[in-house]
Amino acid sequence: MKQFFFLSIISLLLASCNVSPQPINYGSDACHFCDMTIVDKQHASQVVTSKGKAYKYDAIECMVHSIQDEFKDTEMAYYLVADFQAPGELVDATNATYLVSEQLQSPMGENLSAFANEEAGKKAQEKFTGDIYSWKEIQDHLKIIK
Repeated sequence: MKQFFFLSIISLLLASCNVSPQPINYGSDACHFCDMTIVDKQHASQVVTSKGKAYKYDAIECMVHSIQDEFKDTEMAYYLVADFQAPGELVDATNATYLVSEQLQSPMGENLSAFANEEAGKKAQEKFTGDIYSWKEIQDHLKIIK
């Protein structure tokens, strides 16, 4: 009986240390940055700290502002953005390509969408016009000046 109890405690501790993205419950989860309900599967995003705490956002710009401010000194395990062409599918934000186009409105008005790769981003740019950015460039573009 003691062994079962001990193994149960160990299993619980290991499970609570899980560092992985969490599912976004569209229509009920709130954005960590602006508190709006997350409903748009084409613009949602998420960060996960190295300790396993997941933070969800209704727009990529909310995530970027959050990591520039509240989480600027926090080590992250994941930066994830919704692939505009595969709504609800989160991809690695550091490898994504970003398009700012007035023809693609995002929830917080920055007209910012993410694409899984550069080729997809450039094809979208041909269709919707606008400016292409890398992960580093979009952070600079959205820089919070204090």
